[in-house]
Amino acid sequence: MVEHRDIEVGGIRLHIAEEGEGPLVLLLHGFPECWYSWRHQFAPLAAAGYRVVAPDQRGYARSDRPADVDAYTMLHLVGDVIGLIHALGEEEAVVVGHDWGAPVAWTTAQLRPDVVTAVVGLSVAPTPRGAVPPLRAMDEKFDGRFYWNYFAEPGVADAELGRDPRTTFRTTLWAASGDNPHNDPPSQPLVKPGRGFLSAPAPEKLPPWISEDDIDVFTAEYEGAGFTGGLNWYRNLDRNWELTAAWDHAPIRQPALYVTGDRDLVYRFPGMDQLLPNLTALHPGLREPVVLPGCGHWTQQERPAEVNALLLEFLDSVHG
Repeated sequence: MVEHRDIEVGGIRLHIAEEGEGPLVLLLHGFPECWYSWRHQFAPLAAAGYRVVAPDQRGYARSDRPADVDAYTMLHLVGDVIGLIHALGEEEAVVVGHDWGAPVAWTTAQLRPDVVTAVVGLSVAPTPRGAVPPLRAMDEKFDGRFYWNYFAEPGVADAELGRDPRTTFRTTLWAASGDNPHNDPPSQPLVKPGRGFLSAPAPEKLPPWISEDDIDVFTAEYEGAGFTGGLNWYRNLDRNWELTAAWDHAPIRQPALYVTGDRDLVYRFPGMDQLLPNLTALHPGLREPVVLPGCGHWTQQERPAEVNALLLEFLDSVHG
């Protein structure tokens, strides 16, 4: 059974869900999500002899949501991961991240190889630091229409996404999934002026991998929490570019695994076609990337059996 509790980490309170005993596996969710995004991973990993812990990350759901936008830099997020590992009484862990959780996992592995014994990223690959700050780069490339830039505007996406959280989850989970025919292949996620991020209608019927009960859980987890905490991560993209300059091109030497879907919008981000073939050269510990046919953005929710099999094989290879 998954158990829940709060834990103090570096002056903030993080809510965690946990199951199992054994080597620690930390599961980091993305946007707009929470611990529940890993609901299919708890039992299989725990049954295989692992201690599985999924926090609501800083700014999300039941965890603390600092008011200051500057409290959401990558260094804060990496600090939360390291602090959580130690607060759980452990010295090391395998860190697995999806969406925004993946950059946190990759960066934690780069900054603290003494603590992160192995790392897995779903959807988002370890991406080299660009020549210019990312928000500026996307603003120039897409004339301010890229969704990062929309999310970075104070209060705008907060109001739109928070107006009706249930519709927000039904729309976003469907829109970025492999079941959406518009994602074959996915187009660049641009926000048309005056339309907002939720311009696509919510589906009448959800795809098989997500139920109305699941939507109920996500909606309940966000009641009172809102979306501002998670959006503040986007508002620090350029600040992260500055703060992590010292680790530019830092290789990941620990065992590492990257899994994505060919209908994932991130798979079609600018530059990904050049990055993916070179990932293993950039990071000596990284296996050949795994691309799941027909899978959209919500990797471990859309394809739990395949992702669980990949995770268990990887974890067993790490822990012998």
